Amino acid sequence: MRWLIVLIVALIPLSMAGYWYSLAVPGRSHTGGLPPATTDETHLAPRLRRHVETIASTPHNIEHYANLQAAADYIERTLAALGYTVASQPFTADDVSVRNIEVVIEPSERGSHVKTWVVGAHYDSAYDAPGANDNGSGTAAVIELARLLKDHHPRTTRIRLVLFVNEEPPYFQTEDMGSLRYAAMLAERKEPVAAMISLETIGYYSDKAGSQGYPPPFGLVLPRTGNFVSFVGMTGSRDFVHEVIATFRREIAFPSIGGVAPGFIPGIDWSDHWSFAEHGFKALMVTDTAIFRYPHYHTRQDTPDKLDYERLARVTKGIERVVRDLAR
Repeated sequence: MRWLIVLIVALIPLSMAGYWYSLAVPGRSHTGGLPPATTDETHLAPRLRRHVETIASTPHNIEHYANLQAAADYIERTLAALGYTVASQPFTADDVSVRNIEVVIEPSERGSHVKTWVVGAHYDSAYDAPGANDNGSGTAAVIELARLLKDHHPRTTRIRLVLFVNEEPPYFQTEDMGSLRYAAMLAERKEPVAAMISLETIGYYSDKAGSQGYPPPFGLVLPRTGNFVSFVGMTGSRDFVHEVIATFRREIAFPSIGGVAPGFIPGIDWSDHWSFAEHGFKALMVTDTAIFRYPHYHTRQDTPDKLDYERLARVTKGIERVVRDLAR
């Protein structure tokens, strides 16, 4: 009994230290009702809906190749219509051609002091799922970030807005994962990537008590109502997670949580930020927590009518302000 008491006493400070390191983040999460939508948010919501409905009303991946190509074509046309020069990174997976898609906001200065920020989302869906939330929501947000940032003229930072192919199984965390190919390209040419933000499944919110789940042991301390957006990184990106969530909380009145944890905990590395971490870049995922909240994850019911476009618009505006702050 004496040794058991000693063990418990020893575990208490260790648990507190682990909680502080993993989940203590700067700023305060918004609580209570949301303020009225701004004019920008009101105009943004139907744009996001249109992108999701066009890209993610049907399954689109290599098994549904025509739909995947149609989604890529729509993304390229929409970005080009905004006045960008659209580039692609084609490669072959399972004997068919697929491509990552990007636009770049270049800095006014050149030189070794210029840093690159990457903001991306995967545009393929899983299996026979239309993929409206996973990840039409993230894809739509990246497209609208391109529009919102069109007037941004950074001096010493480069912003890469990227839509990745082949994030979903069977390509997840394989050499044919689009974001891994893209991160490898940046690493090979030694581009000075400051960090990467992955927008992953960000369109579903619930005000119902008990609507939010977690992998153990986070459910013991985190909110059980799924009305927030989460900023998640692996342990090597703790300072970046703190910087991003601090800016988001300062700029947008929207519930949020954040933290870091080892990649072996379910959900922590389940997106394209994993690819950048594999190459030594700091990276995080912005997510509504996907499977831990969304009942239609990876199913045929993941359709555009399930999303909350007003709240998706608020989150997108928050990410815009984060990117502007990072790229000052």
